[in-house]
Amino acid sequence: MIRSLLLGALAGQRSLTPLAVVSDAARRGALPEDNGALPLLGHPLVSAGTAALAAAELWGDKLKSAPDRIVKRGLAVRIVTGAVAGMAMAPRDQRVIAAAVGAGAAMAASYFGWSARMAALRRYGQTETGLAEDALVVGGALAAVHAGSPRAA
Repeated sequence: MIRSLLLGALAGQRSLTPLAVVSDAARRGALPEDNGALPLLGHPLVSAGTAALAAAELWGDKLKSAPDRIVKRGLAVRIVTGAVAGMAMAPRDQRVIAAAVGAGAAMAASYFGWSARMAALRRYGQTETGLAEDALVVGGALAAVHAGSPRAA
């Protein structure tokens, strides 16, 4: 359940990156056995689409016009992607609780991350803080999905 929690928290920072990493792992058959992932996540078009959307989100976050992650629409997307990514990492019989854990972590982390980013932004700037956050989210999502997986390659 720790992976579900971590992916949810990461979705609170970048809504699509954890989902894209999970979808890529599902496409390659690298998710844990008996996982709770939606079968559609492993489709090549879904994997490519989530990767493209995640890349666009990483780029767009650096723009001055980027909305705060805590606006209602953005928060809703983070909750959904946190839930979907979270349940993909849990055993099938625990997917409902994993989805709840992922969703809750996404919501809480959205507010925490927004506060931390606003404080850092004043000192270091939008691009620099965004790139640091990107590195943490991408690295964290890859680690959460592939840690201990013999099929991670």
